[in-house]
Amino acid sequence: MSDITQSESDLIYKLEDKPPMRQGLLGAITHLLAIFVPMVTPALIVGASLKLSTETTAYLVSMAMIASGVGTWLQVNRYGRVGSGLLSIQSVNFSFVTAMIAIGTSMRSDGIHEELIMSSLLGVSFVGAFLVVGSSFVLPYLRRVITPTVSGVVVLMIGLSLIKVGIIDFGGGLAAKNSGTFGDYQNIGLGLLVLLVVIGFNCMRSPLMRMCGIAVGLMVGYLVALCLGMVDFSVMRNLPLITIPQPFKYGFSFDFHQFLVVGIIYLLSVLEAVGSITATAIVSQQPVEGDEYQQRLKGGVLADGLVSVIASALGSLPLTTFAQNNGVIQMTGVASRYVGKIIAVLLVILGLFPVIGRFFTTFPAPVLGGAMTLMFSMIAIAGIRIIITNGLKRRETLIVATSLGLGLGVSYDPALFQALPASIYVLVENPICAGGLTAIILNLLIPLRREEPVIATDATVNELE
Repeated sequence: MSDITQSESDLIYKLEDKPPMRQGLLGAITHLLAIFVPMVTPALIVGASLKLSTETTAYLVSMAMIASGVGTWLQVNRYGRVGSGLLSIQSVNFSFVTAMIAIGTSMRSDGIHEELIMSSLLGVSFVGAFLVVGSSFVLPYLRRVITPTVSGVVVLMIGLSLIKVGIIDFGGGLAAKNSGTFGDYQNIGLGLLVLLVVIGFNCMRSPLMRMCGIAVGLMVGYLVALCLGMVDFSVMRNLPLITIPQPFKYGFSFDFHQFLVVGIIYLLSVLEAVGSITATAIVSQQPVEGDEYQQRLKGGVLADGLVSVIASALGSLPLTTFAQNNGVIQMTGVASRYVGKIIAVLLVILGLFPVIGRFFTTFPAPVLGGAMTLMFSMIAIAGIRIIITNGLKRRETLIVATSLGLGLGVSYDPALFQALPASIYVLVENPICAGGLTAIILNLLIPLRREEPVIATDATVNELE
């Protein structure tokens, strides 16, 4: 089985390369511009939905950044068995948002005060994170389960699911939908401007220009949006000058029934982490099979769990390996894990000084959508690459087609399987989990027949390129 790698010209700085500080800083800022808003949005959504105080919401946002910085540092440095050793950025896991809102709303309706709500949410998150830690030790024994086909389906579903997020932002975001301005000329024009600038810079031969593509596209879009009066600076008011982390600031409480819901999501996040790490290995020209790959998976998932333990203790929602940065790696050609160290330091600084971090949330949705739509599509392409590593035979075609059909079906209408028991429905209402679980089940049930003809291989993709 041959490894999938990008062509030599795709990467400007490979995994172990040390770019000059100026270019390393540029690469780090590009990643931050692309991921910052999705990183802090979960805390903002939970804060608004549970009607938390401004102080509590601001603390959640700051801790999300600091915990992400700590987690990213662990991932890229690879201390012993901890970390993937790749440019793997940690960020708040969107999968927990719905569960946290449901649990918190139920407690709020029972008249429970804010501090106890926070202690319960963070308490079950703290304990649940150890499930991920434990899962990392059994990953090497799941090679029959987590095959390139399964990993590829998960990565493909991650990319396709994120495209929906990018397109919504492209048209103006959820706020534009509520105001009736979604998809108007101003939003579409701004999104197209950013998209064309990013494409234009990435078509240049100069490595530096390619690295600048996303950052320049976002800044051009931001300046135009500023001139059009689309930038709202109100979110930067009444922020504390500095935020100091306080472990277990809201105390610690634990509810077993709440833990069951959160625990299931934690176990499903392992599947997403495997897909994200596999995609990062692909775009970083690293193998996606063999002992090295298995050690990266084990270390990456172990870091995921430990970081969520740290994050929950500090006061952040659970974290996971962020899939979005894989698109940034492909677009910029920067896969150096040393850039990840710069990102980690910047994230901690941004968390300590809330006003700096909140500036990134002033980027209008169409500006972000113009860049993210392209980057998220790149993640989907990485998933396709993984799928065809060992040839797309009839068996694999059936697995991919069925998984893709059910996964996308759930994304089109999340209520598709609502008739199932709640304990099962929570597993399949997420398109990534629905597609991934389908791939795992079919991979175990459909017999392997080596005499089947190969429909496509990674060489096919190279020929097409």
